[in-house]
Amino acid sequence: MTSGVAELRADSTAPRSPEDGLPTPQRYWAMLAIWLVIATTVVDSGIANVALPVIARDLNAAPADAIWILNAYQLTVTVCLLPMAALGDKLGYRRVYIGGLLLFSVGAVFSVLAPSLHWLAASRMMQGIGAAGVMGINPAVVRFTYPLKSLGRGMGINAVVISASAAAGPTIASAVLAVASWRWLFAISAPIGLFAVVIALRSLPATAGSGRRFDTGSALLSALTLGLLIIGAEAAGRGAIGAGLIIFLAGCVAAVLLVRRESARTAPLFPVDLLRIPVFALSAVTSLAGYAAQMTAFTSLPFAFQKLYGRSVVEIGLLMTPWPVALAIAAPFSGRLADRVPTGWLSAAGLAVVAAGLTLLAIMPTPASTLDIVWRMALCGLGFGFFQTPNNRAMVTASPITRSGAAGGMLATARLFGQTTGAALVAVYFHLIPDHATRAALGTGAGLAAAAAGVSLLRLRASTDG
Repeated sequence: MTSGVAELRADSTAPRSPEDGLPTPQRYWAMLAIWLVIATTVVDSGIANVALPVIARDLNAAPADAIWILNAYQLTVTVCLLPMAALGDKLGYRRVYIGGLLLFSVGAVFSVLAPSLHWLAASRMMQGIGAAGVMGINPAVVRFTYPLKSLGRGMGINAVVISASAAAGPTIASAVLAVASWRWLFAISAPIGLFAVVIALRSLPATAGSGRRFDTGSALLSALTLGLLIIGAEAAGRGAIGAGLIIFLAGCVAAVLLVRRESARTAPLFPVDLLRIPVFALSAVTSLAGYAAQMTAFTSLPFAFQKLYGRSVVEIGLLMTPWPVALAIAAPFSGRLADRVPTGWLSAAGLAVVAAGLTLLAIMPTPASTLDIVWRMALCGLGFGFFQTPNNRAMVTASPITRSGAAGGMLATARLFGQTTGAALVAVYFHLIPDHATRAALGTGAGLAAAAAGVSLLRLRASTDG
């Protein structure tokens, strides 16, 4: 970290050091813009799920084809994260962040006007590219906005906004669909995004780009790697195990080629240089396993609540709420502690609590009362809150300041890839052992969380930062 600060101070084009952050009240306006942007993109990623049957019927599309409304967005976000982060390093984070937000907002307008499923899927891909520009750059923008001494607090508040937005997405979608067409789900995003652009132009920190040549070959190879790995995992989860494994192995080959290409570069698009930093690498692995554990739970629990415990759709939505609510409560506290307590301890303790909570959910007897479910879900959320914020802070601060964009891109990539892995594991269980899939998935989630806790503790020996 010291070398990163020295590197920044040696750059006369950098307006402020991360030790300083932005002055107040500019910092408050910048955070308002960041919160609006990240909340809009997170909510948007979840609202379409609820509306899929309505959209499919309105556009005369088969339900299986309508899934591409979701896949087009999620896959585009994932494959574009690292290229957009590299573009932020080259051009400056503010430019790419605001450009991504504008593209996301324009894509929302095209989604509103979509006359067909193909048009809507293409518009969602446009939104996905814009969202990747926002998500990949977001940690870097927060890093330049907050003073280093209170960066954990800033990350904590950011986590609260993300978790609250994720929890609110289905509720907002249901409320809108009760009184209006599905097109209004996307219409909401455009004015909020444009309003955030106005605030961001006046308040976000100005950062100088490196001016390095953008590596188009590595960008394409990175997109190919992540795309093939995700498509292969999802194909195997749907039952096409042979084809899925072939596609997944092709992704692994692309990954090897990508790493070989990037290993000799000074500032690679795929951050091989950052992965050589022990704390950063261990934090990335912790993040991937932790989010995989979370998604095994989020994907399997609705089925468990319905099939094992006989709950209605409305009850399932309410029973899923204690996790993000508890996370939102824990995140600010863990953010403050992360500025003073070693990250290895905080994240490991939080993940151990997640493992315990998922184990208790896996062995929960039937029937179970609402209270039995709620306190177990809240326990998982509290543990996840103490893992997420310190771990994110560790990844961002372990990198040199000039590689903040790459660090943020890797952080978001680890999160999305972990979530995709968790969802794919649940799909495999439903294919292979349908009668025991939910409990097996929750047990696997507990194992992943415990393994992530062990990896987190390794950071105590890797660095004094912990």
